[in-house]
Amino acid sequence: MKTYRAAVIGCSRMGAFIDNEVPDYEAIKLPYSHAAGFFAEERTDLVACADLRPEVMEHFGNRYNVPKANQYTDYREMLEKEQPDIVSVATQPEHRAEIVVYAAEHGVKAIYAEKAMAASMDEAAAMVAAVEQNNVAFNLGTNRRWHTGFDKMKEIIDSGEIGKLRTLIIYSNGTLFNSASHHFDLILRLNSDAPASWITGYLPQGDSVFDGNALRADPSGGGTIQFENGVTAHALLTPRGSEWEAICDRGTVTCWNNGWQWHLRKQQDVPGWRNCQVPETFPEFERTSSTANLIKDLVHALDTGEPTRGGVRCAYASTELIFGIIESHLHNGARVELPLTDSKVRLQRNPTARQPRVE
Repeated sequence: MKTYRAAVIGCSRMGAFIDNEVPDYEAIKLPYSHAAGFFAEERTDLVACADLRPEVMEHFGNRYNVPKANQYTDYREMLEKEQPDIVSVATQPEHRAEIVVYAAEHGVKAIYAEKAMAASMDEAAAMVAAVEQNNVAFNLGTNRRWHTGFDKMKEIIDSGEIGKLRTLIIYSNGTLFNSASHHFDLILRLNSDAPASWITGYLPQGDSVFDGNALRADPSGGGTIQFENGVTAHALLTPRGSEWEAICDRGTVTCWNNGWQWHLRKQQDVPGWRNCQVPETFPEFERTSSTANLIKDLVHALDTGEPTRGGVRCAYASTELIFGIIESHLHNGARVELPLTDSKVRLQRNPTARQPRVE
């Protein structure tokens, strides 16, 4: 079978070295970084990388067997010379749209973009247009969409055994671009990517993070999302981190501690207590690497022409929820109808490049 040429743009933590930070964290099965995923996948050959820091690329090359001649400080030159089939864009969101659009318009067949999708809704829309016009397979690095535990959670919801899905809860939504990008994609997945019809939101930091239309920091944000199929989601800001719950007519299914524990409860009549939520056994599942699963999904799309599990429209939908929270805050918590129109806010930070843990 064909082996696809892969390249990584942005060689820092998620691009290449975050695996060094989580070797003993059972919530994450390795490989985790983009580069480690391509390096482990037998159907991909990691041939090149691009970053503004030659010293970081030197470590990248040593780890993933990418020669110095295939390390570029200009991603455009890399795309022209190496002609990769699959490109990872593991930069910060402020730079992502420009790179994704250029890659899609210059022959790349599949793109694995790190989250959050983009720094503005206009940039997200430009990414959608470029990807769709050039028939590019696309997945966003919201890894829980490819997590086998959440696959099982979705199977329970879809089976109807605990009734119709009514409510989804994110217990700790966190910062919108870094954390909520994950959470919003997960609730979209659990709700079969039903469109959202409106959203309300708030930013506890208030207006201090704004400079006109520029968002100078990634703010925490919470709110409520109403979906067209009647499901309501609540994005809370509690200390109960990395936990999610689906509430159905006749039971609940919950993930605790970022996938350590899974709980299924079903309604039953209990003598002396009437109608109760009674614990049931959550089905067994094989714990595998979500990054590996995401890359296999891209490879399958290239092999068959079938759509990926994620896709650029799913990425756009979760991005719209991020900016919906922001727009609601700017309008004093008012309900914002979706699809979102005329949002001019842009994430525009000046972060210092973080040095990855290379060993």
